[in-house]
Amino acid sequence: MSQPARPAESESRRPPQAPEAESAVLGAMLLDPEAVPVVVQYLKPEHFYSRANGIVYRAILTLFEQKSPVDITTVTAELKRMKEFDAIGGTPFLSELEGTILTTAHCEEHARLVLEKAVQRQLIQTATEIVQAGYDEGRRVDELLNEAEQKIFELRESGYRRGFDRIKDLLVLEWERAERAMKSKQLLTGVETGFTQLDEMTSGLQAGDLVIVAGRPGMGKTAFALNIAVNASTRRSVPVAIFSLEMSCGQLTQRLLCATADVSMHNLRRGLLGREERARLLHALGVLSDASIFIDDSAALNALEMRARARRLKSQTQLGLVIVDYLQLMEAHGQRSRDRNRQQEISDMTRALKAMAKELNVPVIVISQLSRAPETRGGDMRPRLADLRESGAIEQDADVVLLLYRPEYYNKEDETLRGKAELDIAKQRNGPLARIDLTFLSRCARFENKYSGPEPAEPPPDDSGYEL
Repeated sequence: MSQPARPAESESRRPPQAPEAESAVLGAMLLDPEAVPVVVQYLKPEHFYSRANGIVYRAILTLFEQKSPVDITTVTAELKRMKEFDAIGGTPFLSELEGTILTTAHCEEHARLVLEKAVQRQLIQTATEIVQAGYDEGRRVDELLNEAEQKIFELRESGYRRGFDRIKDLLVLEWERAERAMKSKQLLTGVETGFTQLDEMTSGLQAGDLVIVAGRPGMGKTAFALNIAVNASTRRSVPVAIFSLEMSCGQLTQRLLCATADVSMHNLRRGLLGREERARLLHALGVLSDASIFIDDSAALNALEMRARARRLKSQTQLGLVIVDYLQLMEAHGQRSRDRNRQQEISDMTRALKAMAKELNVPVIVISQLSRAPETRGGDMRPRLADLRESGAIEQDADVVLLLYRPEYYNKEDETLRGKAELDIAKQRNGPLARIDLTFLSRCARFENKYSGPEPAEPPPDDSGYEL
């Protein structure tokens, strides 16, 4: 990473810097080798404002990586090898650094201060680039905003990183959580899906989890995810963000409305609704109007853009669930390389989506397509984990994998299978595996708990149908 260009200096406005802290950090490492691994977790050479200090730090890093001792003698030799010894000021400069401090006790605080000033300088540079881009009248405003968000996000990621947490502190937090659960006697510790057996097996969708909902086309993946969105939002007032890369906001809204009202999508599109259907539809309008569901139907978003938009939404609401429909339609971040195949891109996406779940501390449901393998095996066409397209990365990064299967799809002549659906918890990092029977109401794209027999045929609209 090259050092960002420094803003023009003036007497009244100097770039943020901490020269004393920079000298103290280098002096601590020259004085005490134990200070080196402490500083390395925070700083890179480009974080130093002084070019000479950055060169010395680069020499120390080289020695550290080679597992060589770090002191004024070895650093001098390394600087000479780098042909930078005279450029930094030679022996007097190194001796001055070594004599800067008497103790290394505060080297971590000094390193944090150096990093803070470096991030401030990078922020100034980034802001300057954003301002310059803003003057380009040939670019769209939404494009400029997305680019600005990405720059700020990348800056944030390049700056602060969490280190280790002591097990003692973590145990205190876990015990407090367990006590709250025991007092409330609440079996669900995560987001309620509305599907009883699934909630029992998972205790709800857990914050920070990446949940993959996979199946072949026509299995009802989107319908299932939307059912969860409605259940979570209407039953527990959980704000839900939906990134729809395939369907428009209008199409998604129609699905949500029909599923909630138990109204035939086909009849709604034709405007053929009976009195009871119309009443249910009006009731569903009221229910969904009060739900905190937010839909973004922008096409070909990448994980970075989703992360920025979800973060912005969380700052405005208590965002509790994110749904992405669907993985294979996501755009890879940055330009595609000839050396990178789709599997590598999918791997980057799933890692980024998992990182988003952890950062926002919400479950993220990602819909994914399955390969054609179930249809080519013959006999049992139930999906398996291995059927996930680009499955290696998806299976590895997911905390939970749910596989949807509707035998009716492959046996349309068998009336006994009408409405039967299976949800296979094929992977759960922190819980049991199970296969759950569900009912799928195809007329309104809604899943229901359990399976009690074939779905009744759709009745025709009554004579008092309304034209909507």
